[in-house]
Amino acid sequence: MTPQEVAAGYEQAAEKALEILPTLVVKEATDMKNIEEVRQYIRSAITSKQYDNEDIIADLVAKACVTTCPANSFNFNVDNIRICKIIGSGVHTSTVMNGMVFKRGAEGEIREARDARIAVYTCPFDLTQTETKGTVLIENADELRNFSKGEEAEVEEQVKAIADNGVKVVVAAGKFGDMYLHFLNKYKIMAVRLTSKFDLRRLCRTVGAQPQARICAPAVNLLGHCDSVAVQEIGDENVVVFDKKSETGKVATIIIRGSSQSRIDDVERAVDDAVNTYKALTKDGKLLAGAGAVEIELAKEIESFGAKAPGLEQYAIKKFAHALETLPKAIAENAGMPTTETLTKLYAEHVAGKKNAGIDIWKRETMDAVVNNIFDLYAGKRLAIKLATDAASTILKVDQIIMSKQATGGPKPRGPKAQDEDDDGMA
Repeated sequence: MTPQEVAAGYEQAAEKALEILPTLVVKEATDMKNIEEVRQYIRSAITSKQYDNEDIIADLVAKACVTTCPANSFNFNVDNIRICKIIGSGVHTSTVMNGMVFKRGAEGEIREARDARIAVYTCPFDLTQTETKGTVLIENADELRNFSKGEEAEVEEQVKAIADNGVKVVVAAGKFGDMYLHFLNKYKIMAVRLTSKFDLRRLCRTVGAQPQARICAPAVNLLGHCDSVAVQEIGDENVVVFDKKSETGKVATIIIRGSSQSRIDDVERAVDDAVNTYKALTKDGKLLAGAGAVEIELAKEIESFGAKAPGLEQYAIKKFAHALETLPKAIAENAGMPTTETLTKLYAEHVAGKKNAGIDIWKRETMDAVVNNIFDLYAGKRLAIKLATDAASTILKVDQIIMSKQATGGPKPRGPKAQDEDDDGMA
């Protein structure tokens, strides 16, 4: 067979697989605000990375996603789910907060504010420095005292104006000056510094604040609001929690706990997979049976299709069917089950009409994947088949590969000749 015939066979098999796939849909996710349903749908995506912790993580992600999901779930944004990783304790103590959590403490003495109005500044909360240097001539002690008093009075006036607007928390992108901190403490205003402009944007979106480019007393409609802003100690870390309990916030934070950094990183990857699964379900809610059930059913149907196909393409179609066995075979191998025997049992179940039969790695036998709430995304499976076939066909259709690289050898460039026997050839 020529590579072109093999590619043609693969393309025919992929076309048939994409034709069969819609008939294997077992459920459709319609209510993306139901935590229990969402938990079932995203559980399979977590199990592959965090086996035995899937229920804990699924609960966290389902709660966070439903909390931040807008009225039209199609507009759900994965960036609204934030992750804060804190070493200590275990995964079972991980929590979800309706708001944002930052791994840093407060700048001043005030460490808690309730029912707080929040002013956000994109500049340092300090006296501005002029570009040119100035000289002040002070001739006696009274002039020195009056000079510093004038500066203090101006700073206090600014902070008092902010306090008069009901502000209880000031968030700034730069450092807080000592004099400003003194008066913020005097007027019982909490000071928080965030160095990341992206964190500032997310915080503004969460609390509903309008960021200010210079130190001023913002109008009340430009201030944000939060039920509670407090410094908490989680493990060995001080964190600032902007908590919104009274209403559904636009951002939720999953606080991941774990005994080591690598453990927390693994959980974070599982959370990312689950959040993106939820995002995919908001676009297309169709679900397929998991645990290798869909692959075996497709392999059975494509094998039958290949047997009826005329020409040499039938061999490529049958090999395509065998390739689909890779996933259930990998599941069986990872569970320590005999692969040949397991695949034989699966095929027997599917021939008997049990289209949702998959592999049960706990009982080491076959089971109904839908009854056990093991699902795969229809959109993901469809794209996987299409893109994998396109990649394989493209490679097979390549006749010649030309590589561009730097030439070696050839005549060397001429340089200046030596003038005498002691000369190194320098011009």
